[in-house]
Amino acid sequence: MAFAPGPPLTDTAVRLVLLGSGELGREVAVEAVRLGCEVLAVDRYAGAPAMQVAHRHAVVDMTDPVALRALLDAERANPCAELLVVPELEAIATAELVALEAEGLHVVPTARAARLTMDREGIRRLVAEELGLPTSAYRFCDSEAEVAAAVEALGTPCVIKPVMSSSGKGQSVIRSADDVARTWAYAQEAGRVGAGRVIVEAFVEFDYEITLLTVRHAGGTSFCDPIGHVQEDGDYRESWQPHPMSDAALTASRELATAVTTALGGTGIFGVELFVVGDEVLFSEVSPRPHDTGMVTMTTQALSEFALHVRAILGLPVPAGTVPLLAAGASAVCLATTEGRAPRVVGVDGAMAVDPSVDVRVFAKPDARPNRRMAVALAKGPDAESARATARAAAAQLAVE
Repeated sequence: MAFAPGPPLTDTAVRLVLLGSGELGREVAVEAVRLGCEVLAVDRYAGAPAMQVAHRHAVVDMTDPVALRALLDAERANPCAELLVVPELEAIATAELVALEAEGLHVVPTARAARLTMDREGIRRLVAEELGLPTSAYRFCDSEAEVAAAVEALGTPCVIKPVMSSSGKGQSVIRSADDVARTWAYAQEAGRVGAGRVIVEAFVEFDYEITLLTVRHAGGTSFCDPIGHVQEDGDYRESWQPHPMSDAALTASRELATAVTTALGGTGIFGVELFVVGDEVLFSEVSPRPHDTGMVTMTTQALSEFALHVRAILGLPVPAGTVPLLAAGASAVCLATTEGRAPRVVGVDGAMAVDPSVDVRVFAKPDARPNRRMAVALAKGPDAESARATARAAAAQLAVE
């Protein structure tokens, strides 16, 4: 059916239910609203960023299958022209999404993709064992003793991560056998959905890592230029686009990303994280939704990753091949350093004064806590390195009070 939205809050509306309403969800909501869609923003707390721009909002524990089904059953009973469920984070009862999809609910890109990518074991076994694509060596472990055995087999340093986690939650580096008890305990405490299984991965001595934003749409598969990024404690701190790569490495990256996203299916944008060693490319992770490192596309591309995602899931045209780049650019985050209610982001004027190309996105989160991402500075430049310097200088002007 051709996209022809009626007014929001009527029975001819095209309705998006965003499961997750953080800063990435907010940008998806904005793009959907621009195209006339109705947006229901859902999260576990009130006042989340996407809720501030959506037509409706709901506070739901999305890891509770009963609560999730009640929400989505109510939306199915609420007439509209088309209903799309758009997961924007991993902490969701994905088994219930799979069941609802089997009943006819349209989940973006698919409920299977949401389930597999929330579970590091599911996606790693798909990529490495079913598709036969290159990854780091790994072991899955259910106890501290199994982690110790994995460390002995894989060597140090290695990385431990909860299989049910994202954005660095519960992730740490094991540098010696003495670290096993501490890192196992941290993985159990900090996973997205509580204690459980972990993956221990051999440390990859990569030259660099990239995010390759890959768009599956009605016309095929398209790619954004590669995005380089810096992570600390498993979470991104800055990103830039384009990241230089050899033609061979870029071709290998696109082939790997195509294989993974084809296996996951559906339409929308996928953030495919890759390690690059020379011309060799190894799979790291994939998110079936806009990626935090891809916030840089808000300044580098006429169609940001969020606009591309919304276009793709609505069946609208997406540029073929490589999405055009307007300019080299970079992003750098502003983090909170303390806890508090109703935090203010200060220094926006100083950040914008650094360079005419600077833009600032303030996420307006209702609470702050140490290392919570509260804003991002964006900058253009004649090349990525220049843009990085400008974005870092702009972000240094920002603070959370």
